[in-house]
Amino acid sequence: MKRTIIILAFAALFINCKEKEQQIKTPRDIDLAAVEDEELYGENFNNVKTLSPDQVGDIYNNLKPGDTVNVTFKAPVQAVCKEKGCWMQVDVGTGEPVMVRFKDYGFFVPKNIENKEVTVHGKAFLAEVGVEEQRHLAEDAGKNQAAVEAITQPQRSMGFTADGVKIGE
Repeated sequence: MKRTIIILAFAALFINCKEKEQQIKTPRDIDLAAVEDEELYGENFNNVKTLSPDQVGDIYNNLKPGDTVNVTFKAPVQAVCKEKGCWMQVDVGTGEPVMVRFKDYGFFVPKNIENKEVTVHGKAFLAEVGVEEQRHLAEDAGKNQAAVEAITQPQRSMGFTADGVKIGE
């Protein structure tokens, strides 16, 4: 991706030097400028319909355990793993956050992105999270020991496996 942008920049510079006419920005140039304002983690995704948090919340409300749906949506980050950035929770307006993990543990996000808006691309699903995993996640999130020990029941959870994540400025 970086190589393509550098090549495009040199090509534009070369064309500008040869022609003295004013350049008109094409829709492709505008799309490239918008992408430069976001940090990309994982696989790039472009030209996909991006849903709002409410639209994704409606999808989760209609999912049954075992269902998966490919989706791209934009939402604010509520929590992120403080150890490595290996998971994050985002708000989709359903009262509980969506647990986002990253495909094949192939990338992580920065540990300081709470309250930032992210665009995620991947698969939405419902899962049951056991007590031990809930406690592990609570420890990663920096919860105190009393809060960790208060977890005693498995919980049904909205999950998401992200192929790519874009973090807005």
